[in-house]
This record gives sequence, structure tokens and C-alpha cells, in this order.
Amino acid sequence: MPDEQGPPGIDISKPNVARVYDYQIGGKDNFAADREVGDQIMRLVPESREQGREHRAFLRRVVRYLAGEAGIRQFIDIGSGLPTQGNVHEIAQQVNPAARVVYVDNDPVVVRHSQALIGTTSTTRVVAADLRSPWAILGSAEVREFIDFDRPVAVLLLAIMHHVADKEDPDAITGTLRDALAPGSHLAISHFCNPGAAHPEQAALAVASEKLFSERFGTGRWRTPEEITAYFGDFRLLEPGLVPLPQWRPDVTQSGAMPGAAHQIVGGVARKG
Repeated sequence: MPDEQGPPGIDISKPNVARVYDYQIGGKDNFAADREVGDQIMRLVPESREQGREHRAFLRRVVRYLAGEAGIRQFIDIGSGLPTQGNVHEIAQQVNPAARVVYVDNDPVVVRHSQALIGTTSTTRVVAADLRSPWAILGSAEVREFIDFDRPVAVLLLAIMHHVADKEDPDAITGTLRDALAPGSHLAISHFCNPGAAHPEQAALAVASEKLFSERFGTGRWRTPEEITAYFGDFRLLEPGLVPLPQWRPDVTQSGAMPGAAHQIVGGVARKG
């Protein structure tokens, strides 16, 4: 749309990962450049819109488990993305109204939207920081005033680690975050996946998808299950392990074959101690 206008200081002529994802899940906070790339992705992976919905469902199940059965009362959602229906604090506080959530993102559009729509309350914070500098997150006065690191914390790295390049040392980033957490803490990760020889068609699609993301965003790594599992370190990976998102503790028993593209995104949750 030629008359589209973005927030001051934001270049809407270039696609943005958070806004493309927003477009794919049916949101309204996106622009023509984002929709163009979103359509490219959907031509390459026709199931990508369904993948977006599956990811939101995975997030809901993970947060419900953490706030409920796992008894977690503190959450740090890093790479939180644009606010949408069913944000982490809304899900967690349905289980425990006292649950606290810090949203962290390095995208100024995301931060502005989050501050406007979520805001600062007695149970939520929005912090501008970059996952690539984990100590800046852990040492932030806003985070430290809100999160007690002597007690269990859930760190959510959902659909963010695949935007960290190998040269940026993702193992060290996740290790720094794990080391800062108290026993009983949890780490949740979802990640683009190259399933390798077990699913050769999806492996080829992963290579093509990585090329598209690299060209349009400059980021995007489809890692192997072994590479992704390493980000959990010595935390105990909970059942059912690192699996395609629809297989992680589904609300209802699935019928029929799982779409092949489901192997393109995997997720899991692990516990410290």
C-alpha cells in the first residue's frame, strides 16, 4: 500500500523478521515489504502460515506447563516479538495471577508496540536489549529489580536462536543464560531445524529456506537437532524431548500423519537440577 506510514525513524521499505511473523499469523502490524517476503516464504513453504499458528500453540502449552505443573513464577521472554493475542503474561497469569514476565527485544518497533500495548505493570516489564549480549540482559537494572535470580526462572528463547549466526557464538550465549539461573529454573527453545537424512525432502527445503532468509534478512540458520539440543547444556530435557512443535505435549491426541514441514521447527523444555 503506497500510503503506508510507519513509526518515526523506522524504515518500512525493508522487511522485518517480527513483522513478517506477525503477517504470517494474521496480525496487522506489518507493511508491504513484510508481506512480500511473507508471501515468498509461503510459496517456498506453503505450510508456513500453519507453522506460525503451531508455534503460538506451542508457546501456550509451554507457558501453561511452566506456570502450572512446574510452579514457575518468573519469566524472561527474550526475542519476544510483536504483541499478539495470548502473550506470555496473559497465559501465565491465567494459571497464577502473580506471575511476573519480562519481555526483551532489540527491535525498536517491537519495543514501542510492546510498551504501548503491554506497558509496565506490577507484573510485566518491557526491556530493550539484545540476546547477543546476554550479560546486558542479566545485568539490566530493570530486569534485576523485577526478577529474583536466587529463585527459579523460566527463560524463553522461542524462534530467536536461529537468528543468531554461528560466528556470534550461540553456545556461549545460551551457556551464559543457563549459568545465571537458580536450580529449578527452566529453559524453553524453539528453532528452525534441518532434520538431515531422516527427512531428506525437508532437509533440502531447509537449505532453500536458509538461503531465502539470509538474502532477505541477513539471518536464519536451520540447525540440526544435535546442534539445538546442545543449547540446553546439562539441563534435563523434559519429555518428549526436542520434537516437532505439534508433538510437544499436545492438548489433544493427533490423528493422521503429521505434515512434513512440521519437521522444519522443533522445540523443547529443559530443567536445571
